[in-house]
Amino acid sequence: MPLPSQSRVVRRYSTEAVRVTAILRLPLIGLMALLGPVIRVVHWKPDVFAGLLIGYAALALGWLIFVLVRDVGPWAGWVSTAADVTAVVALCIASGGATSVLLPVFFLLPISVAFQYRPRLTAIVGVCTAVGYQVVWIVYSKRDDAVGFPDEVYLYFGFLLWLAAATTALSYVLVRRSATVISLMDVRRQLIAESMGAEERERRQLAEDLHDGPLQNVLAARLDVEEALERNPDDMLVAAESALRETAAQLRSTVTTLHPQVLAQLGLTAALRELTDLYARRGFEMSVSLDDVGHPDCQELLYRVARELLTNVTRHARATTIEFALTRADGRTTLTVADDGAGFDPAVVPERVAQGHIGLASHIVRVESLGGTFDVTSSPGSGTRVVVTVPDSRWRRSAVDVFADG
Repeated sequence: MPLPSQSRVVRRYSTEAVRVTAILRLPLIGLMALLGPVIRVVHWKPDVFAGLLIGYAALALGWLIFVLVRDVGPWAGWVSTAADVTAVVALCIASGGATSVLLPVFFLLPISVAFQYRPRLTAIVGVCTAVGYQVVWIVYSKRDDAVGFPDEVYLYFGFLLWLAAATTALSYVLVRRSATVISLMDVRRQLIAESMGAEERERRQLAEDLHDGPLQNVLAARLDVEEALERNPDDMLVAAESALRETAAQLRSTVTTLHPQVLAQLGLTAALRELTDLYARRGFEMSVSLDDVGHPDCQELLYRVARELLTNVTRHARATTIEFALTRADGRTTLTVADDGAGFDPAVVPERVAQGHIGLASHIVRVESLGGTFDVTSSPGSGTRVVVTVPDSRWRRSAVDVFADG
């Protein structure tokens, strides 16, 4: 189940309205096709009308398939609405001009654009729609001298301009509210990033203090005990030396957990290779594929995520096989961990947080705060697959900036 992220929210804002409009366009074309069978109208150009309608339907279907399978950019709103205005004007001219039953469709076009979060586009389409309505009357009045410009034309033209202003205002309000939400998300991202930085500095400082203080004292005491054992073998000294050796090992493990030296010295790939070797020695069948990614600025986060995921496999999954991969491409570092264990329902993650189990959830928040994605695919009895992707800092952009561009 893909878990939501800031970048996905931005993409959803830029494509959702275009997709909804593409879906609604087909029923509208179907209603247009009923113009002849339901309402008897003497078409000016019946063959042209049929050809235009078939072409419009084919393009609409192709466009729907296109926007459903791909994320589209800001250009999609301009292209689709320009095609709509052109098609409606052409269909009205070909189906009776000023007397066409399709004239009310002009009032629907600005509404369909208003929800694309593009006030400027909405205003342009609204004005073009009003002008198109006038063009239909001009063309028909020039063709038929019996049809002039009644006062209703100017009244409806005024209605269309008012509708353009109203839908533009609606789109502007939607954009402001959406920008506020995304701005709050951006502030949240910055706060989490600062918190992560402070936490990492505290971990590093604590690791240094433990290494330079208690660990050195224990090692010194152990040397003293070993020297005493050489001069005077004694069971109590043997027990003391064993306890000091175990304590030193525990302190080293704690120091490594707080701040892995191999991570700082050799980079993420070497640190993860050491981590996976540790779990392989615990009896897991490991399939490991590690690209050399150097020292990405997200390496400490990805290392802790990997350790959390492997720990969860050990404690909860009852797995025998683990697939572990690290790749880097297009400025993004991707970590993949999959197991053949018991699996779980990703929907229970919020419930686990409420119960005080915040390990996985905290890492999800940290990854998303950096503009990354944390995708969990799992179900009871089917194992678990987690794909974590984090962009490099130079690839990250504020969500507000991305939204403003879209």
